[in-house]
Amino acid sequence: MRNHIRTTALAATALLAALSLTACGGNDNANDSKAGAAAPAANTTATTPHTDKDAKDTKDAKETGSGTAQAPAQNASTTSKGSTGGSKSGKSSAGSTGSGSKSPVTCTGSNTKVTVTKVSRPINHLLLTATNTGSAPCYAYHAPALGFDDAQAAFPVLRDSIPQAVVTLEPGQSAYASIGLSGEPDGQELHKGTHLTVYFTGKANQGSTGAPAKLTLPAGTSWGDNGFVTYWQSEMADALMY
Repeated sequence: MRNHIRTTALAATALLAALSLTACGGNDNANDSKAGAAAPAANTTATTPHTDKDAKDTKDAKETGSGTAQAPAQNASTTSKGSTGGSKSGKSSAGSTGSGSKSPVTCTGSNTKVTVTKVSRPINHLLLTATNTGSAPCYAYHAPALGFDDAQAAFPVLRDSIPQAVVTLEPGQSAYASIGLSGEPDGQELHKGTHLTVYFTGKANQGSTGAPAKLTLPAGTSWGDNGFVTYWQSEMADALMY
């Protein structure tokens, strides 16, 4: 009987010891599992922190990346400016072509419209206006040569009125010359006039050139042998100052 109780006690003790060992082993395995699971976290934590230097490098990298992204826009802008430059060049070529398409000619009665009007000041003056009606520029050389009615003598030209340069008329532009109907001394005999012929002169100023313009004088016009006509001027005021 005692032997049976002892045997049972020993078996119980062995069983308890085995359970204790199993429990210890389970704790150790659990601890090992925990340690193993924590290890990757430790590794992850070690790679994720950023130092101040890393932050600066990241900022520099972003700035470098930003600069690289802007480069195509700058190139596109340069290309656009280049195109604009070409347009300007084209415009310049077009201007040169336009200015050289028609060579200047001499103004005559056939490519101008000439009018004669009476002015209030200066007194005893008429104003000649020659407007370019052609398609090319024309030069109004020297002074117009005038013929009143059937007069044989050439009407005097006022040399003090010579302009600084030859008057050039683009199509639609006008040149002006004033006619002093009488001059010094006073008391000269006056002639009643009804018609006026205007002759144009060439560059060499050797007689008339081209067709003349035939005009009707304003009513009541009288002229004297001591009158004068000015050179062609580009401004009306310059013609009427004599």
